[in-house]
Amino acid sequence: MNKALFNLQRFTLENFIPTLWSGELLVSLKKSLVYGQEGIVNRDYQGEITAYGDTVKINSIGNVTVGDYAKNIDIGSPQTLTDAQRTLIIDQSKYFNFQVDAIDAAQQNPKVMAQAMREAAYALRNTADTFIASNMATNAKAANTIGTDITAIVPTQDTAYDHLVDLSVLLDESDVPEEGRFVIIPAWYHGMMLKDARFTHATALGDDVIRNGVVGRAAGFTILKSNNAPNTAGAFYKIVAGHAMATSFAEQVNDVEAFRPEQRFADAVKGLHLYGSKVVRPEALAVLTASKE
Repeated sequence: MNKALFNLQRFTLENFIPTLWSGELLVSLKKSLVYGQEGIVNRDYQGEITAYGDTVKINSIGNVTVGDYAKNIDIGSPQTLTDAQRTLIIDQSKYFNFQVDAIDAAQQNPKVMAQAMREAAYALRNTADTFIASNMATNAKAANTIGTDITAIVPTQDTAYDHLVDLSVLLDESDVPEEGRFVIIPAWYHGMMLKDARFTHATALGDDVIRNGVVGRAAGFTILKSNNAPNTAGAFYKIVAGHAMATSFAEQVNDVEAFRPEQRFADAVKGLHLYGSKVVRPEALAVLTASKE
């Protein structure tokens, strides 16, 4: 036998990783991704997104005035409607880039690449979800806020439900449609709600509920739970209530590419996610700043 081939065979046998790969993969624990889904945001202005920095122009028309009409009396001149334009900027650009070593890949059963792609997709969506949540909490109408980071509300099991009612009233006063309202709460707030009979009696989820994180209906809201609720060092949480008309979201998975790293025996995949979010109707959001203690 050729000496070089013998040495290669010896190297392969001596260095082969004697690992049995399970047919089941232990995947990471996942948070429910809530804020970026349909019914919480709208994608009315997604349009064509091809690159970082792309913009989507959103036009709006002012209110129409109604006047009194009298028989045989001329009506006034046509009202000139005011218009305004908002710009949704694709200002977020995130990527993933991972590899699976070829020696490990040869022994895998099943291959982990498909699961790795699911992990990558989740990571991108989780990052976007957190971004949207912060955008909504920051840009709600100032008059539609309850509590601040200085004077946060400290709910109890007796008052947690009442605070949601207060958020609902703020939306009522802003003429936000009742159909389609949501409120997103952290897990600890949900725990308090579960101790209030007003919530448990009001909640009766049907088979048609398919949104991520939905835990009930009460106080005029579909109630969702998320660990992405914006918070300051786990102390002050922003509980966002509103309607999907308030926030526009546009995204594009711009590129996914499989490649072989030049200096590795490995399979690699990289991808690029472009997106942006804009609160176009601040009055259709209300925010409660709540402290756990």
